[in-house]
Amino acid sequence: MINTAERALHLALKHSDYAEVYMEKEKSIDVDIQKNEINFAKEEFTYGISIRVILEGKMGFSYTTNINKIDETVKSAIFNAKSNIEDKYFEFAQESKYSQVKGLYDKKNESMDIEGSIEFAKTMIDTVEEEKCEPTSGGFSAGRIESLILNSNGVNCKELGTSFSGFIAVNAEDNGEISTAYEGDSSRSFDINPEWIADNACSIAKNSLNGKPVETKDMDVLMDYRAASGLLGTFVSAINADNVQRGRSIFANEMGNEVISPSLNMYDDGRLDGGLGSSISDGEGTPTQKTPVIQDGVLKNFIYDIYTSKKGNTESTGNGMRSSFADMPAVSLSNFILEFDDILEISDIKEGILVTDVLGAHTANPISGDFSVEANNAFKIENGKINAPVKKAMLSGNIFNVMKNASGGSKETRQLGPFIIPRILTPNVRVVG
Repeated sequence: MINTAERALHLALKHSDYAEVYMEKEKSIDVDIQKNEINFAKEEFTYGISIRVILEGKMGFSYTTNINKIDETVKSAIFNAKSNIEDKYFEFAQESKYSQVKGLYDKKNESMDIEGSIEFAKTMIDTVEEEKCEPTSGGFSAGRIESLILNSNGVNCKELGTSFSGFIAVNAEDNGEISTAYEGDSSRSFDINPEWIADNACSIAKNSLNGKPVETKDMDVLMDYRAASGLLGTFVSAINADNVQRGRSIFANEMGNEVISPSLNMYDDGRLDGGLGSSISDGEGTPTQKTPVIQDGVLKNFIYDIYTSKKGNTESTGNGMRSSFADMPAVSLSNFILEFDDILEISDIKEGILVTDVLGAHTANPISGDFSVEANNAFKIENGKINAPVKKAMLSGNIFNVMKNASGGSKETRQLGPFIIPRILTPNVRVVG
C-alpha cells in the first residue's frame, strides 16, 4: 500500500499545493438470513484509494477502486479543485505521533471463513426455533480493514482493525397474535454469542404477547439500550461543530452553561480500548483523543474535524470520520459515553413503562429536539415490577428537556453504534395509549 500511496501523492503534488492520499483494503464475510434459511453467504475483497488536493485554496476530491487508474484519479481531483470555490479553512492534518489503542484487532479473524460464518448464523436460527419462535431475518458479518493516510504535511498513519456483528429478528405467536422483536451485537473481537442474541430476541418477542392498553398521561419512561440510542442520535447533532456553525444547534450559545442533568457526564473517546469507533487517528490523520463534551451537566466542548476547527479558531478533536475511501471526512462521533452519578432501576419506579426500542426516531427534529415515536416492545411497570406488556403506545417530548431530568437506569452499559450507555430513566414523558 505504501508504494502506491507515495506514487499517488507524488503525482498529486505536481499539480497542487497540498495533497492527501487515503487507502483502504478490506476483506469481509457476510451471511444473510431470510426466515429460517441462509439466503446467501459471500466473501468480498475491496481495495480503494481516494485523493484530496488543495489548489489555490480550493479543495478537490476523487477516488477509484482501480489502482491502475491513479493518474486519472489525480486528474479528476485537480479538475474538481479548479471547479470549486476558494475557502481559507481548507487544510490537511499535520505530522503527528500516534500511540496504539488496545483491542482493535482480533487474530481470530485470520481463520474466519464462510463455513464458520454460516455456522454462526445457523446457530442463531436453531436457537430461535428451539425457543418456539420464528426467525424472519438476520445476518452475520466479519471484517478486516487496513487503512493508510499519507499527506504532504508529513502524515503517515497506518492501521489494522477487525469487526464482527450478528443480529436476528423474530416472531412469536400465541392464539393468532404475533409479536416481533430484534436483537444484535457487535464487537472488535470475536466474542459475540449467537445463542445470547437469539435467546434475547425470543424472550422480548414472547414477553410482548397479549399486550394491554396503557393510559395516556405523563409518566416515567425507562428507555432500554436500543431505545435510548435511537433518541440520542437527535441529541448529539447539537454538539456537532458543523451544525453549531451553520446555526442548526440549540447549544450554539450555551458553552459553559448547564444544558442537561448535573448528574450526567458525556465524553467522546476515540481511544477507548476495544471501542467500535476507536482508532489511532480519525479519517484525516488527526490523533484521536478523549473529549469531555458535557461535565456535571455543563457544556464544555463541541466535536470538530479540521475544517470546522479552523473555522471555529480551535483544534480538531479527532472527529473527522470517513465511512469509506469513497467519502470525504466529516464531523462524526467515535465512541460516545454517557456516565450518570444517579442510578435508578426498575425497583425504584412506582409507575411507568420500559421501552425496548423506538420506531421513527429519524423523524425527530434535530434542531428543536421534538420527537414523536412509537414505543416498540414496551412493558408496564408498577410498584417496581414489570406488570404486563403494552399493546400500543407513542412517546412524545423533547430530547433536550428529557436529558435535563434523566438519570441512569442501570449500572450495566452496552455499545450500540457509537453510543456506550446504560438504560436511561426519564421522568414525565408523555405516553399516548
